[in-house]
Amino acid sequence: MSAPVLVGYFDSEAQVLDATRAVREAGFVLHDVYTPYAVHGLDDAMGLKPSRLTWVCFGAGLLGCTLALSLQYYTSVVSWPLNVGGKPFNSFPAFIPVSFELTVLFAALTTVAAFLVRAKLFPGSRRPVLPRVTDDRFAIAVAPREVPSELDAAEDLMRRHGAVATDLLEVAS
Repeated sequence: MSAPVLVGYFDSEAQVLDATRAVREAGFVLHDVYTPYAVHGLDDAMGLKPSRLTWVCFGAGLLGCTLALSLQYYTSVVSWPLNVGGKPFNSFPAFIPVSFELTVLFAALTTVAAFLVRAKLFPGSRRPVLPRVTDDRFAIAVAPREVPSELDAAEDLMRRHGAVATDLLEVAS
């Protein structure tokens, strides 16, 4: 299923920030904003909520640490206790390096996987290619309603805020 979006291209980050705020204030549906680098304040201008990806990362790290400590405790104390140099069987300092490594491994791999699933970036997915957006251009994609006057109003709004070009594209929703 595809939907039409109006894409406006801008030359500077100040213009794209101003236009993003204006698009939201005018009541248009903001599909996305594309930039060649991170723009400070764009999240607020787009009205985005804080990401929940940090909680996914924390939960995965906690799971990795818990699994590492549990496995080491089980193997050292319950399954196969060995007397090594008179140390106690549940010697916690010996468990720290493996626990740290598994915490980082679980957190990193799960966060990357969650990001790719959330962004719908999996093999075979097609995304529109916007010219020069990864180089030196900024773009705002607005999903206007099907009414032609809405399309003209959205295009006029972007031109007033510094759009150098506009284009109507069909994107997968």
